[in-house]
Amino acid sequence: MTTRRHLLAAAALPLFPFAARAQAGWPTKPVRIVVPFAAGGTTDILARALAPELQRAFGQPFVVDNKPGAGGNNGAAEVAKASGDGYTLLMGTVGTHAINPSIYPKMPYDHVKDFAPITLVAGVPNVLVLNPASAQKYGVNTVVDLIRAAKANPGKLNVASSGNGTSIHLAAELFKSLTGTFMLHLPYRGSGPALIDLMAGNVDLMFDNLPSAMPHIKSGRLKALAVTSGVRSGAMPELPTIAEAGGSLLRNYEASSWFGLLAPAGTPTDVVLRLQQETAKAMATPAVKDRLLAQGANPGGMAPAEFVKFIDAETRKWAVVVKASGAKID
Repeated sequence: MTTRRHLLAAAALPLFPFAARAQAGWPTKPVRIVVPFAAGGTTDILARALAPELQRAFGQPFVVDNKPGAGGNNGAAEVAKASGDGYTLLMGTVGTHAINPSIYPKMPYDHVKDFAPITLVAGVPNVLVLNPASAQKYGVNTVVDLIRAAKANPGKLNVASSGNGTSIHLAAELFKSLTGTFMLHLPYRGSGPALIDLMAGNVDLMFDNLPSAMPHIKSGRLKALAVTSGVRSGAMPELPTIAEAGGSLLRNYEASSWFGLLAPAGTPTDVVLRLQQETAKAMATPAVKDRLLAQGANPGGMAPAEFVKFIDAETRKWAVVVKASGAKID
């Protein structure tokens, strides 16, 4: 017979895939945070901002380990297969945990079953940036100018991304789909290498995450046209949104990014909760919060169960975007 005690016990079960209890004394050795992209991009920037804060909180090194490739799938798969002992974590992204399941025909991990979500670390807009020489060559000073140039030169403009299936890639695909333009997509193993080639003039444009692009915009090495979010960024309020600047074709355009901390499924509940609590504290400290806001990132810190629901909603949202864009990865 079902009793009130049984019902209360069932209600107390977590909404995410972990239930074991931690070993006493965790952590007793360094903890690895896998970044599934090359150094220099926003995923890497956020991991390196968070790692020293967690190290101070737990008294053990938190080491950032870059494992790029396959739009973040390589690094995420490595964490999915790791032991759920609290010593291997993932700085996951909207790509690894919302977009890739829709854009890749075969995934090397299950983005729901193989992970214990910890917390959202930050959300950021992307920003449409051009190599200044390319902008001058094609006469591009606005989003409308870019549409005109792309239509007049089909296939001549090329657009870099941090990898297939990332929000940076999908932001470009959605732009092309809505404007009826064709620009050659050049995927890299992270935002950092893509930015290097963009600034060198080897590619023309990119829809990069704002934190990694901002220093180069301010230095004049990149020309910014607009942000991809639904509202303007407080870090660069002078930039319009693409929806504002792109005319009727882009009035519904929005494609932002987010980054979150996850562990392998089976990671002890108390380890997950302690990591979430300390990450939330770190994101709320003036030093970290102000630095991230100045770079265009909005600090997170949500509870694990809330992060589970967020990932589910984002997966459904991006499935619609992938279908609308027509993007596929063989």
